[in-house]
Amino acid sequence: MTCLRQPTDSELPALSALCLRSKAVWGYDAAFLEACRDELSLGPDDIEQTALIVLEDTGVVIGVAQVAVGPKDAELWKLFVDPDHMGVGHGRRLMVWALDAARATGRSRLLIEADPGALPFYRRFGAAQIGEVASGSIPGRALPLLAVVL
Repeated sequence: MTCLRQPTDSELPALSALCLRSKAVWGYDAAFLEACRDELSLGPDDIEQTALIVLEDTGVVIGVAQVAVGPKDAELWKLFVDPDHMGVGHGRRLMVWALDAARATGRSRLLIEADPGALPFYRRFGAAQIGEVASGSIPGRALPLLAVVL
């Protein structure tokens, strides 16, 4: 049985590792993933300053999502599912939570700096590409910038 719940500070290292494992499904090598480590890691400030949720299945954390409030829009900072639990609707459940969390901010859009491999997933929720942004981890790499109207 799965449930959504707030994470604890003690879970943050394991959640950060989950984000890296999930990112690896797109075929990135170890050097690329190491370059992304800081950007994909979670710390105590994330619990205090953003909406952060974990998806748990029978006591095991299998996913995480994070929504922040930007100057004009809500922003999806993280949405990751453990690779062993992909393809069965857990990402959908986290995305529905993220959309609800974004609506609760009073903003009219949810912005997503998406991994190119995740574009089909986000498009299923009405996300449209509105531009590109520089990667926060890999110099010279651009990421699709998506928006979902809330």
